[in-house]
Amino acid sequence: MSIRKRLFNFNAGPATLPLPVLEEASRGVLEIGNSGMSILEVSHRAEPYESIHAETKVKLLRILGVDPTKFTVLFLGGGASLQFLTLPTNYLSKGETADYVHTGEWSAKAMKEAKPFGTVHLAASSEADKFASIPKDIKVSANSRYLHLTTNNTIEGTQFSTIPNAGPVPLVADFSSEFLSRSLDYSKFSLMYSGAQKNLGPAGVTVVVIRNDFLAQAKEDLPAMLSYKQQAKADSLYNTPPVFSIYVVGLVLKWIESEGGIAKVAARNRRKAEVIYSALEEFPDIYDIVVKNKEDRSDMNLTFRVKPEAREKDFLNGATAKGMEGLKGHRSVGGLRASIYNAFPEEGAVALAQYLREFARK
Repeated sequence: MSIRKRLFNFNAGPATLPLPVLEEASRGVLEIGNSGMSILEVSHRAEPYESIHAETKVKLLRILGVDPTKFTVLFLGGGASLQFLTLPTNYLSKGETADYVHTGEWSAKAMKEAKPFGTVHLAASSEADKFASIPKDIKVSANSRYLHLTTNNTIEGTQFSTIPNAGPVPLVADFSSEFLSRSLDYSKFSLMYSGAQKNLGPAGVTVVVIRNDFLAQAKEDLPAMLSYKQQAKADSLYNTPPVFSIYVVGLVLKWIESEGGIAKVAARNRRKAEVIYSALEEFPDIYDIVVKNKEDRSDMNLTFRVKPEAREKDFLNGATAKGMEGLKGHRSVGGLRASIYNAFPEEGAVALAQYLREFARK
């Protein structure tokens, strides 16, 4: 089956998937293995899905570079938004404190969900400059249940260049818009969660990776669908999991390994970001990069504005004519945004840089 030329998809999510993954997934939709059934039809408690489920967990921990005997992988529903609730449900009670670093809209939503359970302490915030930076002075409470970070901020275009030291406090992170995009010591985290639709696969599954010693501290006697312990005990099969989404996550992990792992993917991500930021910086009279401090700029979501603002519509129309979609900024802040996740091709970044120069010279 032939397809028309693929567009350069700059959408913040659902986002670009690797073409080899799409091709293999399309075959799986017709038949998975030699089962005589589509991946959309197979039982989640039988082969071949059982193997897919197990292998996807193994590949994820291997790519993260963490000890598989010390971490548990869960495949859950509800996106990162449900994790905003599930995390404090499992770890926070009245009289206890959890620390949050406030870096934008998603951290605000995470804090809101946690407040009914206990005390939410603002460990640091960049609200004073409209979240155009990453706070550096993070104050963690004594006896805090955990320190929560949103490591990459899709709306604001900021990213933690280095991960804060939480000391003895468990470190928890919403990695949704940058998971597996760069080399980090992932063993430092007690819990990581990520909606799949940015870097991992299609919408429908949320990947949660929990350190086993932190999992052991989760509350008992919670509703099963909100209990990390219950979900881990059931191997994420308490109810029918999002089979197809998990299958595609496994294919994406296979693709990352075929590309040389996180280190190679991260180097390509840095090149893509640099080529676009460089083009923006060439024309300060035309483009305003939202995040001024280079150290705080995201490699995944590049936010900028056109001056004067009235020209943004012309910019977007011109981009569409050149096969570029999804460059409009988030509705809450406006402006422009280029999301260039792992699978976004380098030639797309080069094409955008060329168009930025062309538009500026008009």
